Amino acid sequence: LYYVMPFIDGETLRDKLNRETQLGVDEAVRIASDVADALHYAHTHGVIHRDIKPENILLANGRPMVADFGIALAVSAAAGGRMAETGLSLGTPHYMSPEQATAEKEITARSDIYSLASVLYEMLTGEPPHMGNSAQQIIMKIVTDTPRPVTELRKTVPPHVAEAVAQALEKLPADRFSSAADFAAALNGRIATRSFAQSAPAAANAGPWRRMAAGAGVVAIASLAIMLWALQRTPAAPVIRMHAAFPEAQRVQWAPTRRFALSPDGSRMVYVGPAGAGTQLWVRELNALSARPIPGTSYAFAPFFSHDGLSVGFFTGLPSDLKTISIGGGAARTIVRDSANPHGGDWGEDNNIYFTHIGARLARVPASGGPVELVSVVDTARGETEHDWPQLLPGGRFVLVQIWHGSKEDAELGVLDLASGRVEPVAQSTYGRYVSSGHLVYAGAEGALTAITFDAGAGKVTGSVIPLNERVEVDGSIGSAQFDIAQNGTMIYTPGGDDVGQRVA
Repeated sequence: LYYVMPFIDGETLRDKLNRETQLGVDEAVRIASDVADALHYAHTHGVIHRDIKPENILLANGRPMVADFGIALAVSAAAGGRMAETGLSLGTPHYMSPEQATAEKEITARSDIYSLASVLYEMLTGEPPHMGNSAQQIIMKIVTDTPRPVTELRKTVPPHVAEAVAQALEKLPADRFSSAADFAAALNGRIATRSFAQSAPAAANAGPWRRMAAGAGVVAIASLAIMLWALQRTPAAPVIRMHAAFPEAQRVQWAPTRRFALSPDGSRMVYVGPAGAGTQLWVRELNALSARPIPGTSYAFAPFFSHDGLSVGFFTGLPSDLKTISIGGGAARTIVRDSANPHGGDWGEDNNIYFTHIGARLARVPASGGPVELVSVVDTARGETEHDWPQLLPGGRFVLVQIWHGSKEDAELGVLDLASGRVEPVAQSTYGRYVSSGHLVYAGAEGALTAITFDAGAGKVTGSVIPLNERVEVDGSIGSAQFDIAQNGTMIYTPGGDDVGQRVA
């Protein structure tokens, strides 16, 4: 079996940009339109390129040809069609879409549209939308920062071209063009684009990702133990709820996966907060009015506490390193390098850290460092693609996990038997936590919280479903619900529904 490729007597777009830095507006738009036409054809045949960049655009007599579709096809086939679910992120950092940069499980044609817009941005301005000293810095800017409008860097770019580029660079895929053909039509003035204000938009009018970033500091606190008690007994006890206010310089920031965690005793929280142009971990005692940063945790996300509440585990990079650090300060220690998926970690009382290995199975590693042991078996016959968001249950025999099937609507809550490696589903849920009151508390696809009585020693559901009154934010691409529960029943969460992204004084 072999494949014959045409010979292109010319150069790559990268060669041309290295020589000229910026292209004429008409030439740049023509090249981008032709590439969009090629991508539209590929997309209508079910092929996503995943690595659009100047190096993969060949120029023959000025006419572009898109190359290296084979990367998407070959790697997807090698991964059994589960390329994204394994956490493998194809693409070059400068041109990755936000969903690629965060290793989301579903990549659509709109990812290619974002990448092509990044290439056009460079053709017009001389540099990609996001620059940095490392791939990690670039990725964090892609998921958190808004690029400068093209017209700020080059005033001769027509408004309809600048607006088309801005729409194609929207962080939420649904806010981009529905097809590469529509992007090309907008670039050539054949269809209208949304009007983009060139100044900073008001928070109320920002897109969903922007609202999430602006309002991530909204964290509510509730006494879940009292809530559960009140739902099962009469007379009902009051549920205590409050919003946790954060000074602007200490606000909770958006992160690719989970943004905060609560210590087992409920006395403190750790969260992703600001650090100059980037992010780092902060820790706040719940009886304090301010937080403090944890040095050595730049660009950390998905934090989780040790069982004694004195140290924190976290992830950095994509694919991720798994690290730990004392909340009192000191150097961070790398426990696992370049082979962790940042889809949750749990520091069990057995002093092992449980996490999702890059191969989609759950794994554990001694908290002091050492060999990684794979502990779960993904049942592909059931349509399982990954096991995420672990929590070691009391007794050390079972682990609560999310069973991923490709979407939050299909996700299940399951119990992993460490002896056999098998996972048994117990509820339709995106994410759940075990509480010492003897309940599993879990979120549905739309964020509604539910509790069910559960025997942690046997790994079995023992009672009926108890609807709760809270609704929490749920990440669509990875199925993580933004809540955490301490063993004393204290719960912190980002409200869902109409409250998502609202600022609270």
